[in-house]
Amino acid sequence: MAPKTDSDNDNGIIRQFNELKKKHPDAMLLFRRNSFYELYKQDAVKAAAVLAIEIADRILPDYKKPVKVASFPQSALDIYLPRLIRSGIRVAICDALDNPLKKKARQDKAENNDRTIQNNTDMGKKKKEQGAQEVPDRTVENTVDVKPAREKKSKAKAETGTDNEVKTEKKDEQKTETAQERKPREPQMVTANGQKVTHGHAYQSATNPADWYFTAKIDGQQLKPQKMEAADLAAYQNKEMTVPQLMERYYPTKLMPKVSEEAFRMPMEIAGPDGSITVNKFNVYKEKDEQRPDFGKYKFYVQVGDTNMSAVASRQDLNAYFDRVATPNQLIEKNFGERLHLKSAYEKYQLPEGVDPKGVRVAKDRNDNKWKVSVDLGEKGQTSRHEISFDDGYSLFKTKTATREQIAAKYLNTEITGMLAANTAKVEKTASMKM
Repeated sequence: MAPKTDSDNDNGIIRQFNELKKKHPDAMLLFRRNSFYELYKQDAVKAAAVLAIEIADRILPDYKKPVKVASFPQSALDIYLPRLIRSGIRVAICDALDNPLKKKARQDKAENNDRTIQNNTDMGKKKKEQGAQEVPDRTVENTVDVKPAREKKSKAKAETGTDNEVKTEKKDEQKTETAQERKPREPQMVTANGQKVTHGHAYQSATNPADWYFTAKIDGQQLKPQKMEAADLAAYQNKEMTVPQLMERYYPTKLMPKVSEEAFRMPMEIAGPDGSITVNKFNVYKEKDEQRPDFGKYKFYVQVGDTNMSAVASRQDLNAYFDRVATPNQLIEKNFGERLHLKSAYEKYQLPEGVDPKGVRVAKDRNDNKWKVSVDLGEKGQTSRHEISFDDGYSLFKTKTATREQIAAKYLNTEITGMLAANTAKVEKTASMKM
């Protein structure tokens, strides 16, 4: 007689695993059992290595030998499944099927329970009917005797109810008088939108006594506390800084006038280098891709025609967006203006005073074939050659919405300022030595 193999002994989940594994040897099988996903044998070992989850040897029903099992909750499927797929693993999700014998046993047990419940219900009905037959009818005499007592009880309740009503009225009057005595809190300031600012104050952190926070309420709604600068705290404690000034410093967008909701309706048109540009979508989202360097940050998303763009949003711009004090047009111009080659986006770049625009040079580097900008400051020296982006090159040469001076100011202003300051210090030192 041939010895029994594993496939002869496994009548449950392992049998399903073995059968499916023969059909799909290159797939990792995820078995859904109750509120967990389980992996077995070689799949468990591989998944534990990829997902960094625990693996254990367990004795499963209908299988006498220990089996390597790895599992994770169903709620974690959205996290672990993409990781497995990104690792190049083909994944198949399976539903664990019941053992036919056990399933039949459970059905038989359920039927027996139903019969028992039905019998108990029938017995209860019979006893109830018998009890109802044995209870004698109430006589007229009993009814007459009970009636006066009921009338007395009802009268007592009515008197008690009247007393309670009087007490309640007195309490209500007292509450009304107290409410009339209390005057509403005077607002510490009123915003441009007519909202009242109250409860503005600084408080010390309970967890870190060195930190102080400022907060307030606007129309009764609590604002998120903001950590205070040491200088602001000292000025506030010395009564040199008022609540309106602190509001302007820590909640500036709360004080600005709101723009109309019409400005947020899409699609919208903005002025572009070659006419109007249609913006189909503009919103805010949180980056969820763990592989990206800006994972977890809030970003602006804009769809212009067939082009989709995103950019990490600053805290100030986020507040302006959610408080509705800046239009999408303004935020798009600020965060995507250079990529859309808008002329207005480059107007903020200006060379320091005294720098000759003729010294600006934009040329292609023969070594790496990239466009670079530099500035000749004459006797003060020559700046480094800085590579410019494709968008800036396009704005400079193609759409002509940026000038050479603006490109130089964007990339080299910090370096130019440092060189000018160093030269000034050198001149002053030379002059002092001559004296």
